[in-house]
Amino acid sequence: MESPPDSVYVKYLCFLLLLIAAPARAQTATRRYAIEVAGVRVGTMTATRTPATAARPETVSTLVSDVQVDFLFYHLRIYYKVTNYVREGQLRLSTVEAHTNQGNFSSRTEWQGDHYAIVADQYKHHYRATETQPIRYTVTDMFFGEPAGQNRAFAEYFGDFFGLSPGRAGTYRAGRAGREDEYRYQNGRLQMLIKKNPLKNFIIRPEP
Repeated sequence: MESPPDSVYVKYLCFLLLLIAAPARAQTATRRYAIEVAGVRVGTMTATRTPATAARPETVSTLVSDVQVDFLFYHLRIYYKVTNYVREGQLRLSTVEAHTNQGNFSSRTEWQGDHYAIVADQYKHHYRATETQPIRYTVTDMFFGEPAGQNRAFAEYFGDFFGLSPGRAGTYRAGRAGREDEYRYQNGRLQMLIKKNPLKNFIIRPEP
């Protein structure tokens, strides 16, 4: 039986070397949460993050919330999706689409070379601004790790910043214009988010 030509062995060896040298495929990190009001599950929240690749230089993070609440005469439906594109540690583009029982709304924050153009048109919230400082930390980032050393987080939905203040170990308060949320972490992972509401607080916990 004739042996395969040397060229076949060479091609096979090159193929093996390419497999060994090839970088691992970018892995998407996913965090899933249940949303509760007065002990009743009313929705879900999912945060995802896909690292940058050679073909796409931005890290892409999303935060999706889907809530439906029916208590007596109180009805609330909110679906919103935040999508952030980050390159070299800086937010380049953030979009928010919101669909509610009060209508459809959106926000957009885009880096334009020397400033951000910010437009937020949400329910009872209309905001226009420019920001010249690079944005390097957002509310969506808070779902992927404890905000140690951060004193503010860009709130994509509002197009503005939440001030962050640490409390007891692993606890942080995020405040803006009379609104306050409380984030609780354990070993660097978000264990509870309390979104304070005049009617009922929304409690967000990791799904089992």
